[in-house]
Amino acid sequence: MSGDEAAAAVACLLDESLSVETKADFLSALSQKGETADEIAAFARFLRGKAIAPPLDTALRNGGILDVVGTGGDRAGTFNISTAAALVAASAGVKVAKHGNRAVTCQTGSADVIEALGIPIDLPPERAVSALRDHGFAFFFAPLYHPAFNHIAPVRRLCADRGQRTLFNYLGPLLNPVCPTAQVMGVPRPDLCAPLARVLQALGVRRGIVVCGRTGLATGAMYFDELSILGDTTIAEFYQERGMHCSTLRRTDFPIQPAVLPDLQGGDRAANAETLRRVLRGDERGPKRDAVLLNAGAALFVADRVRTVADGWEAAAELIDSGRAWTKLEELRISR
Repeated sequence: MSGDEAAAAVACLLDESLSVETKADFLSALSQKGETADEIAAFARFLRGKAIAPPLDTALRNGGILDVVGTGGDRAGTFNISTAAALVAASAGVKVAKHGNRAVTCQTGSADVIEALGIPIDLPPERAVSALRDHGFAFFFAPLYHPAFNHIAPVRRLCADRGQRTLFNYLGPLLNPVCPTAQVMGVPRPDLCAPLARVLQALGVRRGIVVCGRTGLATGAMYFDELSILGDTTIAEFYQERGMHCSTLRRTDFPIQPAVLPDLQGGDRAANAETLRRVLRGDERGPKRDAVLLNAGAALFVADRVRTVADGWEAAAELIDSGRAWTKLEELRISR
């Protein structure tokens, strides 16, 4: 579809006069055809236009805003690695606008664990922007900013009941109402890295990486929507002015401890919140810490605080071991 046709299709999906079955059939057909990067970008652009826009000032936006997020759907069952990485990045002075929701395809979503940590998730737009400006971190709870999704939820449920994946499985990380200038985005299959990097570019993200890491398993949950400490990670990296570069990040290039998938397993919101506390406090010294260091290192790299992901790993370790990461978490709890 052309951009105009894709926008018209989204408008139809929001039209209450059309049946849920018709909408689901369209999304299924589009999935079977295979969505192009231009089509996904057009859908995201249209839905961003329907979102409630936080009142960001020019200085805040020009200073750079980061999001660290995964699509979910990898079935790996890990703890909230990207949320932990985002908090470490915030402790380095990066402005982090975390956009997310409660659990949909996993046991504990980013909103669930953030709330369990004592950080507010339901601030009105003005207060969320103030938190971002004053404390360097704010959570933008997706349902508060995307009222149009109320019309799409029944269609997604029907597609899920049919076992049909749709492009809405990928749209969440593309719809941050803050429109971040830098982004780390995880996807559940390596062939999605390059197309979704092109989508982020089309949406105006200045610097970003789209990642998919191997779990070390031959079947089942073969990939993470994160950088992996268990295997190599496929990366599509771009700078808005310089085009895109695809590469493989090797786990052997980092001081990663031996680990297997169960070492990274998550639980309910209380268990995952306690894992994040242990990591940020410096009590956790095993594979969970390594996973956070690797992903936080990538976040610091994309935020232009370090020259390489390896440098970011070392910076993240220092932020935790010096107490700055824990102090940032305490600050965010008290500021509510």
